[in-house]
Amino acid sequence: MTEKLLQYLWNFKIFQNFDFKDIEGNSVEIIDFGKWNTDSGPDFQMAKIKTNNLILAGNIELHVKSSDWIFHNHSKDPNYQSIILHVVFQNDIEIDELKNKNIPTLELKSFIDENLLWKYEKLVSENQFIPCEEIFDPHKIPIHFHEENILKKLQEKSLEIEKSLELYKNNFEAVLFHNIAYSFGLKVNAFIFKQITESINFTTINKIKQNETQLEALFFGISGWLENPEDDQMHIWKREFDFIKAKFNISDLQFRPKFLRLRPPNFPTIRLSQLANLYHQHHSLFSKVIFTKNYAELFEIFKNVKASTYWDNHFNFGKISTVDQPKVLTKDFIELIILNAILPLKYTYQKYHNDEMANEILAFYTSISSEKNSIVSQWENLGLKTKNALESQSLIYHYKNSCEEKNCLNCGIGFKLLKETSNV
Repeated sequence: MTEKLLQYLWNFKIFQNFDFKDIEGNSVEIIDFGKWNTDSGPDFQMAKIKTNNLILAGNIELHVKSSDWIFHNHSKDPNYQSIILHVVFQNDIEIDELKNKNIPTLELKSFIDENLLWKYEKLVSENQFIPCEEIFDPHKIPIHFHEENILKKLQEKSLEIEKSLELYKNNFEAVLFHNIAYSFGLKVNAFIFKQITESINFTTINKIKQNETQLEALFFGISGWLENPEDDQMHIWKREFDFIKAKFNISDLQFRPKFLRLRPPNFPTIRLSQLANLYHQHHSLFSKVIFTKNYAELFEIFKNVKASTYWDNHFNFGKISTVDQPKVLTKDFIELIILNAILPLKYTYQKYHNDEMANEILAFYTSISSEKNSIVSQWENLGLKTKNALESQSLIYHYKNSCEEKNCLNCGIGFKLLKETSNV
């Protein structure tokens, strides 16, 4: 038993019965369990009880053992002078101070199902994919669990986007550019790609995007790849970069993307070329994506994006590859961009312009395939199958924000598993 668990049980009233009696044998009726206080001071405030034919209103303090009252030095703290009830899991000693003030002590040990304590031990056990793995039941997923997780995730992303919008004077096109670049970089180069795009004034992108070679040259030059040209095309990119750098006063800063542990189709050379092609094809990308009504319309924007022809038989500069084919965006990669870059921005924009925004955004998620990664696979091994990105993204979010943090007492699944002890 922990104090946090005891507070949790009190707050949600998870007891075998409510025929409470204090340690003196007097009946204690809990009229109002009080409001859970997560700050300093008594654990539950504004509570109300009836005992010895008296109705008392005030605060309630909870401890695992009654002796904790002494160890926590509550006697000297004025915040604890309004206590009307001392609730403990185990009454190990009598507190004279409380007895002299006629403050009852309620021992809960016999009111808590032992199965619940067993389940809690399983929740906080180590070396498992999720804390409740041994007692997990896929049928205990709360209603609207996935929708609530996705909306929480979108709201968190939205707060980040709003900070960027403030920094870039409400320029949605610029912020979209940075976020898409971040997604194009995947885990290895996400921050580097974002640094590259944030180092460029977006007005420069607008002025040169009709020339795909110049866009590529700009990205490659800032990446530090054009200092020693190895073939004719590299000389062209270097010439264009030198011209752009002088004309638009581009900084000398370089951000060098990484190649290590990447499959060739994900090399930064390929992804930056594809990013250049995307902005060459779509001159008002934000306007296009924001007014799409469904997944098919969004997918259409990205389906023809590909690296320039130099990369048909290259993965790196100056080295001809035996693979000779256009480097197009795959369906999985497009869906990753939509999930990570487009939908959070659509959510941010539409929450101020569209009352039905939440349902529309969630509909996009249900139209996208479930991701295939280690986290989703381990959920599926526990019997929780995913049908679409709404469910897979929800489970990834829940794992990272609840399961990894062992935040079981604030988890809808954990709540059901603990409350329904009779099913053990």
